[in-house]
Amino acid sequence: MGTATTLVCTPMGEMAAAAADMRAVVYERFGGPEVLEVQRVPKPEAGAGELLIAVHAAGVNPVDAQNRADGAWAELEPPVIPGYDFSGVIEVTDAGEWAEGDAVFGALPIRVTRRGSYAEYCVVDARRVARKPEGLAHVEAAAVPTAACTAHEALRRLELEPGEWLLIHGGGGGVGTFAVQLAASRGVRVLASASSAHHELLAELGAEACIDYAAEDVCAGARRIAGRDVDAIAAHLLHHVAENAERGHGLELVGSLCAAGKTEQDEQRQPDLHYEAILHGTNSFRWGIRLQASRCLRGTRR
Repeated sequence: MGTATTLVCTPMGEMAAAAADMRAVVYERFGGPEVLEVQRVPKPEAGAGELLIAVHAAGVNPVDAQNRADGAWAELEPPVIPGYDFSGVIEVTDAGEWAEGDAVFGALPIRVTRRGSYAEYCVVDARRVARKPEGLAHVEAAAVPTAACTAHEALRRLELEPGEWLLIHGGGGGVGTFAVQLAASRGVRVLASASSAHHELLAELGAEACIDYAAEDVCAGARRIAGRDVDAIAAHLLHHVAENAERGHGLELVGSLCAAGKTEQDEQRQPDLHYEAILHGTNSFRWGIRLQASRCLRGTRR
């Protein structure tokens, strides 16, 4: 369900460079990794209600590469500094609850952001950060925001009760590992599909059982373990579910399906699944896409 890694940055204060500029990763046209360049660009300035962050680490998520390839959906126009997740130290603030030198982590908006976190500095709305836990290094904290908040939002929208069954596709990825932990902490019975190499970790994180998608049909395995159809499915991309439907292995959904994205391939395979993109307010730095299905496989949404 997407894996976050981190880039480590050296704050400009530690470099013999002009105070008015900084290093950043930039792309001036959409395309593959080859369009990325390290450039010197003007250092941003914080406005009212904003923080200037000296970035110590930047999270790397699949959406970064998707937007680099074609960010039209996110209303991006090159040149763009990519990156959304970050962890660092506040250098400039006029927000009363924060002080210069505070260690924070957070995420910039997925849409429209043209000056992202792949840089020595970034400017962010003060409401989009949280205090970095002392027990987390910057490289660890920067891997949290988008993946964890996507998982949190999906579970919030699924509204599962303790004892209900949740099948998580791609449980070994960034969003998946957070979803397993969050769901299990709420008493939800978690089934996770993942390669066998991830099963031990997923069990430690709270998955009641794991299904090796390379060795067994995921839907058949979920039904076998749960003894019935699951109450909800969390999937990174809808084609995980659609592929099983095409093979006649669709699960009867008592509850809901929530996915973090929909590709052109998804639209072609399941055109009768309608979705609404919801980008959340600045108080939560959370984002997600909810799929509201008029018909999800053979089931219906509650």
